[in-house]
Formats: sequence, structure tokens, C-alpha cells
Amino acid sequence: MRAGLDIGGTKTHAVVVDDSGAPIHSLLLPTGFGADAVVCTAVAAVQGLAGLAGIEPADFVSIGVGIPGTVSPATGTVSHAVNLGFEHLALGPALADRLSAPVRVENDVNAAALGAYSLLGVDAEASMAYLNLGTGLAAGLVLEGRLWRGAGGAAGEIGHIPVDPHGEVCPCGQRGCLETVASGSTIARQWPTTDPHPARALFAAAAAGDPVAVAVRSRLLEHIAAAVRILVLTVDPETVVIGGGLSSLGDDLLRDLRAVLTRWEEGSPFLASTALPGRVRVLPAEFPAAAVGAALVGAAEESLSVNGIPYGA
Repeated sequence: MRAGLDIGGTKTHAVVVDDSGAPIHSLLLPTGFGADAVVCTAVAAVQGLAGLAGIEPADFVSIGVGIPGTVSPATGTVSHAVNLGFEHLALGPALADRLSAPVRVENDVNAAALGAYSLLGVDAEASMAYLNLGTGLAAGLVLEGRLWRGAGGAAGEIGHIPVDPHGEVCPCGQRGCLETVASGSTIARQWPTTDPHPARALFAAAAAGDPVAVAVRSRLLEHIAAAVRILVLTVDPETVVIGGGLSSLGDDLLRDLRAVLTRWEEGSPFLASTALPGRVRVLPAEFPAAAVGAALVGAAEESLSVNGIPYGA
């Protein structure tokens, strides 16, 4: 059995997966703030999982962690995790020392990409792009069953491709990045609401005919479609899987997004040849992709195969 942790800014989702990669136990804990608190949360999560599985933490074959920030998988260190309250943390070594088990650490979007890939049930030759639509926007790439990080770990950071030179200033320092027009923060800025589910509130208001909501939804969908187009035209994956908070819109998002892509195809024989609408899927809301992917990241290179797919990192 392998343990996987998805450490977020407010909660940590932890799972145990079996040899098939399927989650068999799970738990949810609030995430502490600051380096020491994050380590304590992770230790408590693994100990809790071990209790559910009836084993000791050291009995896990491996432990993987998905976490926001700049991650060095080779050393297990995490930097610039602003939402977690620390600048630098040797998380992998700290957890390995506390738990007496091997620990590997990966960026949370990359971990979610592996989790989404496992759900597809595709063969080892297939490729997939995972488009994470949350407060921000980023992608994870799985090519022939393996994560593709790029030369310096920036592969998939399409949220910081500028698309509007006159747009909002992005937290990255550039102006008009894709993330500023195709993410949860876009909705918060353009459609203020007290509803706990702002994306659902926006789509419901648009469906009811509210002209402002219709306009905001239309712009949002156009820019999400642009993100899909960027991924297909740069990486050409068989599938683009949408996850993150906005994926909770489910079939409504998928239907409207495919409608935009289909309209674009009608005006471009070149885009029509790429079959964009048929490549897009939305991750099931109940599937803990980042936690499952973290468990797969925890496996040593070449040591884990799920449905014939090697999950070496």
C-alpha cells in the first residue's frame, strides 16, 4: 500500500492506494500554517492513514506528497509556498525522518496530473494534459506515462502566458496573463458574490438570462478554450482533462466549452483538423486526483505500474 497527501492552503487530503492505484482509505485534515505546522499536519495524516489500513507508517511501500509552491523532486524541498506560510522547507527529508519511510514530493498540479492520468485507464503510450482551473491556472503534462517537467520545471505554466497586453497585472509580474482571465480569481473579480460556490452562481445566473453574468461566462469560456488550444497546439496530447475548483461545474462546463471549440472549428479548417472538442474531458468532482497522484509520485522510478502504465517521475 502507498500513501498520498495533497497538502492545500486550508486542508490536506490523504489517501491510501492499493497495487491497482485505486484509493481504499482516505481522510481530510485542516492544514497548519507555517513550516513546522505543515510537517506536523503531514505526519498526522500519514499516521491516520496507517491506522485506517491497520499498519505502521513505516510499512507503507512509499509516501508521496503533492504541495503548491516550487518543488525540487530530487531533494524533496519546497520553496515559495506563500499560502502555506513558509519560504523554504526540506519537506521530504523531514517527513522521511519522522515516518521512517521513503517520501517523495511533487508540485500539486503535477501530482493531480498523474492522478487524472491513472483514471483514464489509457496505455503507456498515451499522453495527457491536465488543466487545473482553480484560483489560478496551470497545467501538468504526462507524456507516455511520465510527468514532463521541462528543463527547469516550468513546463505547463501556461497560466503565465500573456494574452492581453492591456490586461490586469498578474502576481507573476507580467500583465494580462491567461491566469487573470481564465480562473476562479477571474470570477471573483468580475462577478462578486457571497455565494460559497461563485462559479456555480455565475453559471446559474447566466442560464437565467442575467446579461452581466452571460457576458462574464462567455469571456471566461473563451479564455478556458484558449488554454485548451494552447495545450493541444504545443504538446498535442490525446486528451485534455480539466480539474481544479471550476471542474465542479461538470457537464455544464464541458458542454459550454465544447460549444466554443466547435464554433472556432467552423471558421478554421486547421483547428477542425485537431478535433479539439473531442479531446476535452472534465475530472469527476469526487475523484481525489492530487492525493492519488501523490501516492503514485511516491513510487520509486520504474517501480510502480498501474494498468500497465509505469509511473516513474
